Amino acid sequence: MIRIVTQARLARLEDDARAALDRAQRAESAASEVGEMFSHAMDELSAAQQELLLNEIEISRLREELRREPVEGETLTVLMHYGEPHTIYASRVDAYADTATHGVPAGTPWVPARERPASASEWRCEAFIYTADSNGFRRAYMPVPNTLGGAA
Repeated sequence: MIRIVTQARLARLEDDARAALDRAQRAESAASEVGEMFSHAMDELSAAQQELLLNEIEISRLREELRREPVEGETLTVLMHYGEPHTIYASRVDAYADTATHGVPAGTPWVPARERPASASEWRCEAFIYTADSNGFRRAYMPVPNTLGGAA
């Protein structure tokens, strides 16, 4: 079979080849863009899974803490504002740190309250100790009762 190639046919074939090459380049560019999007999505998924795992661990720890019974001598610290309970903390250090969020400059020295009434202090920390006898917490340092006329 003899095929005669004309100038017009050759021009059409060249145009078709250029169009096919252009489509191939666009497809390659789109595939590259999709690959980048997929990679970014996988990174986001990995970060979300890691955050979820950390949250599950924290929830498990908190559930375990809620299930356990209080231990004799365990303490809590109550941050008091002008004698009124404000917030309860697991430690005195946490209570001290939180006062900075309420306007007390970091590094402010804490002094013993001694005999001053709780309402005389802007911020005051009171320690409470768990006692099994009462099945609850009581003040760690009970104030000395005032004597009236020498009688207790």
